[in-house]
Amino acid sequence: MDDYKDAIAACCKQLRLSVNLVENAMIQTGESHQEYLYNLLRDEVQYRKSTRVAKLINTAGFPLQHSFTSFDPSEVQFPVSVTVESLKALDFYHSGNNLVMYGSTGTGKTMLSICIGMEACKKGIPVKFFRTAALINQLSEAQEHGTLSQLHRKMDKAEIIILDEFGYVPYNRTGSQLLFDYLSEIHEKKVIILNTNLEFSRWVNVLYDEQMTAALVGRLMHHCHLILFPGENNRLRESSINELFASQKGGAQDG
Repeated sequence: MDDYKDAIAACCKQLRLSVNLVENAMIQTGESHQEYLYNLLRDEVQYRKSTRVAKLINTAGFPLQHSFTSFDPSEVQFPVSVTVESLKALDFYHSGNNLVMYGSTGTGKTMLSICIGMEACKKGIPVKFFRTAALINQLSEAQEHGTLSQLHRKMDKAEIIILDEFGYVPYNRTGSQLLFDYLSEIHEKKVIILNTNLEFSRWVNVLYDEQMTAALVGRLMHHCHLILFPGENNRLRESSINELFASQKGGAQDG
């Protein structure tokens, strides 16, 4: 039996098959050779899927792990075209739409974005979660050390980028420019989920440059779903920037 195990292990190594298959080969059953082989390969496929999902979740950078089973959407204001089920199905991702979640601190924006990110990982879609200030620090340090292109390549492995706590603290001008440059570079190539407690008209207070702020808002909102979280600071619908959002959505529909 050990001789067979060693021989199977040698074959698996040459074929770049997992050690799991070696162990499973010794205990797998089947009423025929064909059924045995099918059961063995089926389990190997499932093992690879679960291993990939675990790796995607572990490398996504989530501060905590959440699922939709623990998320209460009752007080969240979704657009007409968005539901919890459509978020779980990643309809926004498949249609190339960004998500902007706006509301006061502690209203569930981070939790919902993690729930969505976890679902994406389970479906084999790479995700990267960043606290925005921490990402800006990474971009600034990479530029200082001449490794910015390497960092971009690493980030480019993700198909969904989650930016949490956007605008919670002011950013330096260099960091703001680096973030803007990266988001411009991935515009319509990646899907962005951005969480913020600042209405758009106040983004200039953390980015400093009005022209850059307007360009960033325009690119994010070009294809976007706006999700509102209740709170006493929730004045987005009364802000002038919301008119811009409505006009851009209307323009996109007209086109």
